[in-house]
Amino acid sequence: MINPWVFEFLPELGGPSVEPDPHDVAALFARYLDLWVLDEALGFEGIFFSEHHFGRSYSASPNLLIAAIASRTKRLRLGVMGVVLPYYHPARVVEEIGMLDHLTGGRLEIGTAIGVPQELSRLNMSMAEARERSDEIVTVLDAALANRVVSHRGKYFSFSGLRLLPRPLQQPSPPRWTTVVSAESARRAARNRIRISTGFNSTQLIKRIFDAYREEAGAAGFHASADCFALRRRVTVAPTNDQARVYAQAVAERLQSFVAEDERLSANVPDASAPSGGFTLSPDEFITGTPNDVAQSIIEQCRTVGAGHFLTVLNWSAPFEEVAQAHELFGREAIPLLRTA
Repeated sequence: MINPWVFEFLPELGGPSVEPDPHDVAALFARYLDLWVLDEALGFEGIFFSEHHFGRSYSASPNLLIAAIASRTKRLRLGVMGVVLPYYHPARVVEEIGMLDHLTGGRLEIGTAIGVPQELSRLNMSMAEARERSDEIVTVLDAALANRVVSHRGKYFSFSGLRLLPRPLQQPSPPRWTTVVSAESARRAARNRIRISTGFNSTQLIKRIFDAYREEAGAAGFHASADCFALRRRVTVAPTNDQARVYAQAVAERLQSFVAEDERLSANVPDASAPSGGFTLSPDEFITGTPNDVAQSIIEQCRTVGAGHFLTVLNWSAPFEEVAQAHELFGREAIPLLRTA
């Protein structure tokens, strides 16, 4: 079985030179909240919100979106893939995890990420510093999930005897995830028994990344089942292949525009074969067609890499009506195929 998730980008209205009417922004939030409620009835496993800043997306604080949707759903798992740790104090990260796990009735998934280079650079933070901050915050998170009182002394944060409240409802911890783009980061996650998610790269490269996790997990004494792995892809779905190709061309144009807006985006995409990791935008990242066609492609890729979870970015940054249709088509026609794969 492949568990299907929504990976939510929540595109902004307008753009750098067009400021939308605030009432239109409020209406967009309301429409997406209704759509996410419908996703539960459509059979999605859950929703992973993304965190992005400074344009293109209304997801600067995705924990707020989880809180907003929690009371309107009963089954959907809810998380962020992932919370960009370098932006925050570890105490805030830990306490919001505890609060959200209770607000969701124990449906929270913990996801963490280092961040996107061109967004971090806007705050004069290098990737090296971001990695250091992320590692230090994960150390505090590990300690807080295991202990009622936490003390820490590190390069960026120091405190003593903090009670971080409330403790999560799911004990000893909600499921934990992190995003990876290299075998090295996958091995590090395996040593900490944290599940991993990735995309962008070719299916064959992702298989090697997941295999590195499996190898490290075996050395650490546990079996890494398919439940430890999530594959994330951009899916463009429509009633016919011709319409899907039209939508996919628009997705490609929006993506090219996104890259062109900031030269640092392409400049900071390292060689995926390098030991330090990185990603290339493989053609495998884009899955296009009717619900049946995209389901078969998803099944093939998930089987190749051994992933038990699939995170779908549906009709990326399209107008709301197109996105809503894509959710309906994918939920009613593709999800049953994934659930029985």
